[in-house]
Amino acid sequence: MKTIPETGCLVAGEWLTDGPHADRVGPYLRQTVSRARTAQDDDIAAALAYARRAAKHVARLAPATRADILEGAAAAVTVHGEELARLLALELGKPLKDGRGEIVRVADTLSVAAAEARMIGGEVLPVAGWGRGVGNTALTQRAPAGPVLAITPFNAPANLLAHKLAASFAAGNTTIVKPPPQAPAVSTALVELLLEAGMPVEAVQVLHGGGDVGARLCAAPEIAVVSFTGGLAAGRAVAHAAGPKRVLLELGGNAATIVCEDADIAEAARICARTGYSNSGQSCISVQRVYVQRSRFDEFADALTGEVKALAVGDPLDAATDVGSMVDDDAAERVVRWTAEAARAGATVTAGGTRTGAVMAPTVVVAPPRDARVVREEVFGALVAVLPYDGFDEVLEECNRSTYGLQAGLFTHDVRRIVAAWRELEVGGLVVNGSSNFRLDHVPFGGVKDSGIGRESPRWMIEDFTVTKTLLLRGLTIWGEQ
Repeated sequence: MKTIPETGCLVAGEWLTDGPHADRVGPYLRQTVSRARTAQDDDIAAALAYARRAAKHVARLAPATRADILEGAAAAVTVHGEELARLLALELGKPLKDGRGEIVRVADTLSVAAAEARMIGGEVLPVAGWGRGVGNTALTQRAPAGPVLAITPFNAPANLLAHKLAASFAAGNTTIVKPPPQAPAVSTALVELLLEAGMPVEAVQVLHGGGDVGARLCAAPEIAVVSFTGGLAAGRAVAHAAGPKRVLLELGGNAATIVCEDADIAEAARICARTGYSNSGQSCISVQRVYVQRSRFDEFADALTGEVKALAVGDPLDAATDVGSMVDDDAAERVVRWTAEAARAGATVTAGGTRTGAVMAPTVVVAPPRDARVVREEVFGALVAVLPYDGFDEVLEECNRSTYGLQAGLFTHDVRRIVAAWRELEVGGLVVNGSSNFRLDHVPFGGVKDSGIGRESPRWMIEDFTVTKTLLLRGLTIWGEQ
């Protein structure tokens, strides 16, 4: 490969490159693919102090200025899309086709954040509707909340960084970014594009490192809002470290998709195969549990197995590859182990179940016990479990047994079932005639239960990254005298 990208920490407007570095070994290439300068205690202290000073500068930027910068960045991301997708493939083993799709979403997210920046405002409140309000006027505005800490995950490091950083900047905040250790180069490259598009240096800092860096930042009083995406255990640690400040958590999932007897089985199988193994299943809304009405169960299991066996597995830099590698060998080995456990308990493995290094063969586990880990816990890997059900009320209850509640899918044309599922399923979102693994970046996204707190997507994140400030004008009224 070409020269290994070396990324620094961006602190107080300066890229720091001297000092200790951590190498990222690509899970597919099995060699160093990027190198990041690790943040030290002095860097963290300097970044926090600078964030406090920079907050006022960023807040004074007009929303139109912020929007123009974000739109320019969206255009730049499109121009540099191929090199960003290549970095995703090198650092994470993500196939080029998945990486290209993520970069398209990055550009969309930046554009949506720009549009939302232009809409930030307030309202005139109807205070004269109550006796004590007569003769007064009340107005509100959305003001920047203060320095934001954005902790991003490895599975979609570019798009989820775009969501957090773009929304924070659109809201008028300065942001400290703590990228995942597995994807330092692509995270840094996106920040560099935003700076080249005109984002002021006061608006963003980047600190590379592990959980210790994140914990120190979370606990810092200079931070007003923490936005974290990652696993449940890490999310709990973030919330504990942050204490009584605003914390937004987008955590794990154990996504269920229901296939009813009136569904197009071939189409449902095709969609579940395509969305259950994209990014090697390393998505919080990846298809994990598919519940199929018993009369169509065998037909669906056979169709899904056939679709899965047709997926192209291997080199993420090959444009034809559907499934690349998982993030590391340990992650792949965990999926192999859980598959074997389910098989010993009576499940049938109709595809996969093996790995080569970090490449997990796309795996289908048919009829596992309901208490198997592939059903009960978050797999976050290239595995889909298929289970039969009899009654619709029964399957809704079964889906809700999970401690997670992020998103679900439903294949049916029965509007009564659609409404019942939307009402009864304990999830943040329901996709009809699609699998759980579908998201539009301009609609609210987030879960309930152990799947987190808050909603992502620029409009809803801007609400969390701002505070409502009220102005009361005594003796001045636009509503008429008493």
